[in-house]
Amino acid sequence: MADLNRIPDEVKWKIASENASRLPALYDAAFREIVGKRYDEIEQVIWMELSRTVFSIAHTLSLPVGNATDLAETLRTVMILLFGPGFRSESIKVSEDRAVIVVKRCPLIEEGTAIRTEGERTFRKCMALTLTSVPHLNKNYSARFVRTMCEGDRQCEIKISVNDEPKQKLP
Repeated sequence: MADLNRIPDEVKWKIASENASRLPALYDAAFREIVGKRYDEIEQVIWMELSRTVFSIAHTLSLPVGNATDLAETLRTVMILLFGPGFRSESIKVSEDRAVIVVKRCPLIEEGTAIRTEGERTFRKCMALTLTSVPHLNKNYSARFVRTMCEGDRQCEIKISVNDEPKQKLP
């Protein structure tokens, strides 16, 4: 057996992240026709469940989630951990309660394009993950997409802001 310690970490990281980013497109290509109309519904549940992993990673690494800027930075960090260093983005602080994540390069889109899946399919995955992750990280905040590369924009823009209505405290 090959000695894994002899393989540089950056090579292992590149191989792992490229394949993790390729899996969603491969599943789409393999199962969409067989499953039919329910495929998007089933897949959305999977990506929403992945948001629990986003929370778990953030919690384990003690990443900050107290305000919009913290949430944007934490989400960017976890996306890199999940999908690799090819995920390129920046966060912009608008105010204490608002921030924007600007995604400039996304391995999910690149791999989806390579397998020839439609951009809209990739967007549904990302939307389910992102929109569910933010309130998992901090129930007082939500996210919404303003621009999406999957649908032809030059970059993705995801606004994170405090919810309009305060959450009621449980008894």
